[in-house]
Amino acid sequence: MDAENSAAGYRLLLEINNAIISNLTRESLFRAIAEALRKVVPFDRAILYDAENDVLRTFALEGPELPGHSHDLHRDVSRQGTAAGWVLDHGQSRLRRDIEIEPRVPADEIMVAGGVRAYVCVPLMARGRAIGALLLQSFAPNRYAVEDVPLLEEVANQIALAVENMRAFEEIARLRAKLEEENRYLQEEIKSDHNFEEIVGQSRAIKELFKAIEAVAPVGATVLITGETGTGKELVARALHNLSPRRGKALIKVNCAALPAGLIESELFGHEKGAFTGAIARKIGRFELAHGGTLFLDEIGDLPLELQPKLLRVLQEGELERIGASHTITVDVRVIAATNRDLETAIRENRFRSDLYYRLNVFPIRLPPLRERTEDIPLLVRYLTLKYGPLLGKRISNVSPAIMRMLQTYSWPGNVRELENVIERATILSAGAELDLGWWPMRTGSTGRAAATRTLEEVEREHILAVLELTGWRVSGERGAAGQLGMKPTTLEARMKKLGITRKE
Repeated sequence: MDAENSAAGYRLLLEINNAIISNLTRESLFRAIAEALRKVVPFDRAILYDAENDVLRTFALEGPELPGHSHDLHRDVSRQGTAAGWVLDHGQSRLRRDIEIEPRVPADEIMVAGGVRAYVCVPLMARGRAIGALLLQSFAPNRYAVEDVPLLEEVANQIALAVENMRAFEEIARLRAKLEEENRYLQEEIKSDHNFEEIVGQSRAIKELFKAIEAVAPVGATVLITGETGTGKELVARALHNLSPRRGKALIKVNCAALPAGLIESELFGHEKGAFTGAIARKIGRFELAHGGTLFLDEIGDLPLELQPKLLRVLQEGELERIGASHTITVDVRVIAATNRDLETAIRENRFRSDLYYRLNVFPIRLPPLRERTEDIPLLVRYLTLKYGPLLGKRISNVSPAIMRMLQTYSWPGNVRELENVIERATILSAGAELDLGWWPMRTGSTGRAAATRTLEEVEREHILAVLELTGWRVSGERGAAGQLGMKPTTLEARMKKLGITRKE
């Protein structure tokens, strides 16, 4: 290289160094590098490849696309039979001054068909290994000389450092975003009410539940928890997570019934910036947040049918794609699902996929309703009075046999959640050390033997009517019937419609 070319080479290296310092995004960085390169080594097309395993990803592209051959950004292509693949495999540069008369690799045929007549490809070397390749192409033969290769290799060394630094910064940004999202999620979880902090009971049904939790928690199998509303499905999911090797990572919760159908896919799998109207930034989905930990899919029976195949793929392959992304993401997540619906009936009615059901139902756990374990009610009452007494400035030390008998003979359509609400209200009403149920609605038809002669829906209808009367037919709000019954206003509205209860003005 003569003095003039040597000076041009030094200026080029300086410009590229300045470009690396002043450009933070992949596209702007390569555009600046390409502009500097063009002044010293002319080209018609320039491609920067990022290599991972046996695939090449187009890191950046300057120049027109070849007919019939697309180089979309971030598109994965096989490195086999390509000039860049040869360079990566051999760890050395490849120069073709005239492709038509020199030996070719298979992919060179595409270049020839697209009008390319010469190219030079150099590896990006970092810490002794090739992490990518820089390819310059010309539509005219004999554009490149052997003397150009050392300079391009120097340029490639600088680019390799920039690419490695950019990868590191992107990984740091990804982890920071994940940590911020995880912290935000955990803060929301801390603020929410999780009913109990422990599963309380000594009945045979609860002991069988404890055995099931202890058996499956350490092995990481998918668990399907079934049971009526208010039986403590989330509490069991937390116990499974806390007793598993994943307890050091997050337990992420998604209520499939609480999210609109149009948002649940983004919530579960995330989306890329610009994937749809309103997607102003990349969003990390709950599956990615739960990587290494546990994802609790509550009310899985309400998952839209069109999303069920995508969930099945994650369960089977451990892979997902964000909305708007062209590449897959591998996740390591244990899934615990829960539902109060009869999924086998939903399968027969074509509302739930049978293959997803069998994949979720690896280890089924059924939670018994409170009416099937009434011997646990005294323990639950004691636990709840100790929980709410200090919070409300009360000290409840006595529950009369009559009140306990009333509690044990009631059918509890709202299960443990309803019992918790009843005890909280009773604690507020109690003036002394004895628990006072006050105006808690009790009807003869819903207790004792009389309850056994009536259907559960009849008992539930009567109980809901009684609470509505006491609350002045107010469904929502702080003193509404939904809060008294321990359910969401929308759930109560649905139950009223099903039971034929007409709302009074």
